[in-house]
Amino acid sequence: MSTAPRTVDASLLAHLQSWQGRTETLQDQITVPPLRGLSATLDRDDPEPCPGTPVPPLGHWLYFLPQTRQSGLGPDGHPLRGGFLPPVPLPRRMWAGGRLRWEPNNPLRVGDAVQRVSRIVSVTHKAGRTGDLVFVLVEHTISNAQGLALTEEHDIVYRAAPLPGDAVPAPVAAETAALWQRQIVPDDVLLFRYSALTFNGHRIHYDRQYVTQTEGYPGLIVHGPLIATLLLDLLRRQRPEAPVRSFSFKALRPTFDLHPFTVHGAPSPDGRAVRLWASDHEGWLTMQGVAELGSV
Repeated sequence: MSTAPRTVDASLLAHLQSWQGRTETLQDQITVPPLRGLSATLDRDDPEPCPGTPVPPLGHWLYFLPQTRQSGLGPDGHPLRGGFLPPVPLPRRMWAGGRLRWEPNNPLRVGDAVQRVSRIVSVTHKAGRTGDLVFVLVEHTISNAQGLALTEEHDIVYRAAPLPGDAVPAPVAAETAALWQRQIVPDDVLLFRYSALTFNGHRIHYDRQYVTQTEGYPGLIVHGPLIATLLLDLLRRQRPEAPVRSFSFKALRPTFDLHPFTVHGAPSPDGRAVRLWASDHEGWLTMQGVAELGSV
């Protein structure tokens, strides 16, 4: 087994941690076209959004999008490092999970002028058998004219590129006793459409040569936020009237475009919470989450 070289020493970590407390404030408008595009991408037959239509859970990810100039992009298609986010010098960057809470009496709606205040909460480091890991926790608060509408904690992980002989984490088998489930075919078009909706230039989602030859993955990677959205979409299909009050999720294993995958749901006996998870074609757990529901 190889031992990956250390990239993040104490001096660099201290520099990265100087980003803690940094904030960024963005303004946007909740408009119809992104929501219409999301509905089509999720293969939903939703009514046409109009002023006052509530934004579906996780639909806020279609707004406040980074629109970096082309000259400001890095080799991976993301903005060059060192702006709002710390300049972590590790090549692999992934959305690892998050925790969200919606204000029950103030949903985001079409037509709202909205503001997002983001803050770097923490930058932490872990040295594993396969090299350095750097975790960045970002808190977002989103408000409209009525006040706070949504609070989100966003987990980002940076990691070293793999080396020959690196140990592969043991997969976890997904449970099979789901009341709800839906198979998803993650073809190139689905990944392209979601990348377009979120103005996401990260090449791991659409550039097969880059993702296989530069980052060493076997295929295109399905966006973590897309899988999370498909989990809550499964809930919406089964319980369309139940408002989602909170949602926490964690990505455990990459999902590739090479095979279909499945999203699953299991409501609690009292119907106030739903466990949600995704599994790949081999039955391995790739993402898990819990949604708490409000009263209808």
